[in-house]
Amino acid sequence: MTSTDTRSFVLSDAEQRVQLRRAVIASTIGTAIEWYDFFLYSVVTGLVFAKLFFPKSDPLVGTLEAFAIYAVGFVARPVGAAIFGHYGDRIGRKSTLIATLMVMGIATFAVALVPTYESIGVWGAIILTILRFIQGVGVGGEWGGSVLMSMEWARSHHSRGFIASWPQFGVPCGLFLANLVVLAVSQISGPDFLIWGWRIPFLLSLILVAVGLYIRLGILETPVFARLVAEKRIERTPILQVIREQPKTIILSAFARMAEQAPFYIFTAYVFAYGVGTLKLSRDFLLIAVLVASVLSFFTIPFCGHLSDRLGRKKVYMTGAVITGIFGFVYFGMLDSGSATLIFLAIVLSLIPHDIMYGPQAALIAESFTGRLRYSGASLGYQLASVIAGGPAPLIAAALYEHYKSPYAIAGYIAVCAILTLIATALMSDYTGKAIDEDIADQAARA
Repeated sequence: MTSTDTRSFVLSDAEQRVQLRRAVIASTIGTAIEWYDFFLYSVVTGLVFAKLFFPKSDPLVGTLEAFAIYAVGFVARPVGAAIFGHYGDRIGRKSTLIATLMVMGIATFAVALVPTYESIGVWGAIILTILRFIQGVGVGGEWGGSVLMSMEWARSHHSRGFIASWPQFGVPCGLFLANLVVLAVSQISGPDFLIWGWRIPFLLSLILVAVGLYIRLGILETPVFARLVAEKRIERTPILQVIREQPKTIILSAFARMAEQAPFYIFTAYVFAYGVGTLKLSRDFLLIAVLVASVLSFFTIPFCGHLSDRLGRKKVYMTGAVITGIFGFVYFGMLDSGSATLIFLAIVLSLIPHDIMYGPQAALIAESFTGRLRYSGASLGYQLASVIAGGPAPLIAAALYEHYKSPYAIAGYIAVCAILTLIATALMSDYTGKAIDEDIADQAARA
């Protein structure tokens, strides 16, 4: 171990509090930057990519093709979880988090430079697909590290839900930044937004990455990982080991996210295609509504994380799943009302059921894995949901609407996701307020 690694063993209480604060800030800001990159692609997909990279397609087919590329990023996320989970459990949380930020930032910057169909034909879409895959790999490794960097510095068993919820806070921050920047550049008059304006937000990501790197370089490795290194308990192949030891936990973690992730990407990505294409709403109206929804999440995510410390992870989480299953029908009823006020309110409120789950989710999943395999296990379980929920959701929503001509078919899909989440969460263990030191977690893993 280096001297930097060992310092977490000899810190005073005051120094530990400082490190906890720095770790939470670094995780939250870094995560916000990475999600800005990821959501930026989501927002622009529904507004721009179908027109620029699939101009010869029928509008619906073009939208489906654009969202298919969008889904590639989700397929790549378990790949990133496996790669960076391995190194996060081998070389440490801090070094791995720096690498994920670099991968994500460079790929996002490169999207701004991709020529359109008019310039190089289908090759533009192919390059976009490759970059989206790289984006997915980066964000696939980000979540586990940012959550563990915060949670493993927590000094009390009774505040882990609140502390682990702060990296989750980076999601609405990234969503807010992405929508805000797109809203700003969409004020460019005439066809210039489609010609070059949409590229500006992707170029700006390079500046944000520099800020994130500066912050993350200033934090120490977590005491949990430092102790594992000192005790020579580092696994040679952590990703394979966690699959052997805790396969059930990985699978349950993925299915527990169905009601959180699938609706989220319907409410924040598909809504642009549905709102502009079907409801004939203005792009700026939708952007502002999603902006307000993301601001509301600034408060609801950490509050629900805190609530899980008081009431229990599973109780809060399952409550969110039930509300989500019901809200899908209310949401589309309000969207199809024709009232601008009700549409705006539906979009603004849409993330609250999500946040009831997303606040406690980091602790619920991360606590379920033993410390020496935690980065790999939590990342893999979390990111597998992107293949079965997040990635396909906008595609499934578009296909269901095209087939049934009713948004309530999409609401039914959300309800099915909620039922799957309730079953999976009921089968998970709840470590709220309990110690998760290595011995206890290892015993639970083998139970």
